[in-house]
Amino acid sequence: MTTSPAPAPAPSSSPRPSLLGPRLPSFYCPLERDLVHPQAKQVEALAVDWLDAFGVYPDPVERAWGLATHSADFSCRIIPGGDVEALLLFTEWNYWANAVDDWQDSGSDDVGTGAVVEHGVRLLRTIEDPGASVLPDGPMTRALLDLVGRTHAMLTPYELRRFVEGTRDWLLGAAWRAAQAEAGTVPGLNDYVAMGPLANGTRFSLTWSDVARGDRLSADVLCSPALTALTDAAGFVVSADNDLFSYDKDDHLQPLEVNLVNVLAHQENCSPAEAVPLAVALRDRVMVLFTRLRAQLDNGPDGANAELRRHLAALGHYVAGSIAWQSRAPRYASPRNRHELPRPEARFEVRFADAPSFAGTEPPDVPALAAWWRQARD
Repeated sequence: MTTSPAPAPAPSSSPRPSLLGPRLPSFYCPLERDLVHPQAKQVEALAVDWLDAFGVYPDPVERAWGLATHSADFSCRIIPGGDVEALLLFTEWNYWANAVDDWQDSGSDDVGTGAVVEHGVRLLRTIEDPGASVLPDGPMTRALLDLVGRTHAMLTPYELRRFVEGTRDWLLGAAWRAAQAEAGTVPGLNDYVAMGPLANGTRFSLTWSDVARGDRLSADVLCSPALTALTDAAGFVVSADNDLFSYDKDDHLQPLEVNLVNVLAHQENCSPAEAVPLAVALRDRVMVLFTRLRAQLDNGPDGANAELRRHLAALGHYVAGSIAWQSRAPRYASPRNRHELPRPEARFEVRFADAPSFAGTEPPDVPALAAWWRQARD
């Protein structure tokens, strides 16, 4: 595996406009916003030192684009409190995973479905058994082995299993997306919402949120149907938002990037800009369900205990923190297919809506989404 993506089209002196229009839509997000861990700067500095020590980036250009992911900002916004050692390890995992993600999304002829699956299986086996020696030696593997060794030392066996399952989600989602691209197909909406958001690795992140707080919810609680639906709903909202923020970064790829906007544009035979309101309406319907389910779990017959209440709050930090992070990350705001190097000051202007763009509360006619509504009480 190489961390260097295939060359994007040569950036011009006047970057081409976004196919989505001059401004992103407003985001409906009735959650606590703008929280960040008080030691975010320290975590970022330590994480960058770690990246440089292992030589994760092969040259200064790749280093600039790797740091433009602002993985520390992401980590410190979705985990705005808790143990710094756990937060630092999670941050380093995110920088490492984004390097892999850039390779997977590079559009290179060498990155077909087979290569993504092959690497994913070897990565999973390395996390479960770091002594298996199934990855070739190199900076990325040496960095991974350091992460895995420290992760095994820090996590309980069940936390480690949760982390592995979250990693498996990410890698399965990436493999499915690669298969769609390799086949040159645009998936249907139901297929996309069922499988596309897996690539976010929602449970990958939420495991570390619980670890940093020292909370250890039981398997019966974490795997309950209602909390499973709530977690999947959060993952869908974050995925939909990422499809908006990251659209420009991948708009040069052929076949088209598999994302919610392109799926809806293909389904409705319309332009990406015309598909944006459709994507936002679907995303807002799930956000309304998310807030409803979260309140239901928090105010159940017996009430949520302190650990569950913190976990429910963490789901909100994951959704709201992802918006704040993506709006500030040069990876998205000054994408590589338009700029030779990331612009440190680049950011999106984010507007927040006071109400959802879709007024109803009934489930959409999308089976993979509608199943979550069955967990909501009237």
